[in-house]
Amino acid sequence: MKLKEYLLDQIYLIVFYILLMTFITAVIYLDPTVKVWTNNIVYLNVAALFLFGVYLLGTYLLRKGYYTQMLRSIQEEKEAIYSWPAAYNYEQKLVRKLLFKIYDEQNSKIEEIYTEKKDNFEFISSWIHEIKTPIAVSKLLLENNSRKDKDELLNSLGEEIERIDRLVEQVLYYSKIDDFSRDYFVHELELNKVLSESIKKHAKIFIAKNIRIEMEKLDITVTTDKKWLLFILDQIISNSLKYTPPGGLIKVYAAKDEREKRLIIMDNGIGIRPEDIDRVFDRGFTGYNGREFSKSTGMGLYLARSLARKLGHDMSIDSVYGEHTRVTIHFPKLGNYYSVTKM
Repeated sequence: MKLKEYLLDQIYLIVFYILLMTFITAVIYLDPTVKVWTNNIVYLNVAALFLFGVYLLGTYLLRKGYYTQMLRSIQEEKEAIYSWPAAYNYEQKLVRKLLFKIYDEQNSKIEEIYTEKKDNFEFISSWIHEIKTPIAVSKLLLENNSRKDKDELLNSLGEEIERIDRLVEQVLYYSKIDDFSRDYFVHELELNKVLSESIKKHAKIFIAKNIRIEMEKLDITVTTDKKWLLFILDQIISNSLKYTPPGGLIKVYAAKDEREKRLIIMDNGIGIRPEDIDRVFDRGFTGYNGREFSKSTGMGLYLARSLARKLGHDMSIDSVYGEHTRVTIHFPKLGNYYSVTKM
């Protein structure tokens, strides 16, 4: 900090001093009841000016030292703010406190962006790895088509294309999750119709694995968006089909009470291990089942619950390993929507 810059910074104080001393001198000089020699008035002004100059010089040296240390720490340290010299007045303490707050907030935002970028990279890497499988299978089917009849070949290719379609749909919805508010329309829907539409999309897998589906007590309506609810149901049913062995059973039913309506999708598949149950909705979490039984992006249930909550619903899951898994979609009644959507 240069002396000229400091004096310009103190210009209001200097002007105040000049006006104050001019007023005091005028009062003393013009007051007929006070007899003061001119030399004394001059001496008073010189002494006051000297003391004021000492004050300005002292504060200048203090600030210069403070700012010099600050600039040095900025140039030499990666986290310069933590090596700043101690503040010596209230103003500097406030500035220091404010800068620390801004610095910490920016660090938190950068950390969030870094984590999100890392998660996105891991998801895309996993997604690319997973989508390569049906593409490779399709190529093998075409290369070996002489060994299969036409209908069998078409059915096999159809299954792989549907799998690719589901994976592409998943990444599409993942890209839209932060811009959800521009693309939804909430209205009353009959739950049985929406479920029937979702189950039809998976009909070939039901048939291929000989998995039975039981639907009961679904004659209720819910307030939601059809497109987003279909995606949520697709993720749940796809998971159930993936981890239910051939000849298994998926049971779908509804329940309601004075607070909410619930849709329950239950399968008698391999279940979820106790150590994994609290993390199945985490982004990118595959757990023991995802690693052991099939390649998985770990995004299906994360996306399903995230979208459910944006719609004002919620999801929960319980399971007994080796016996069953039960996923519940909660549709709160209008009076309880706020308590869900604020989560």
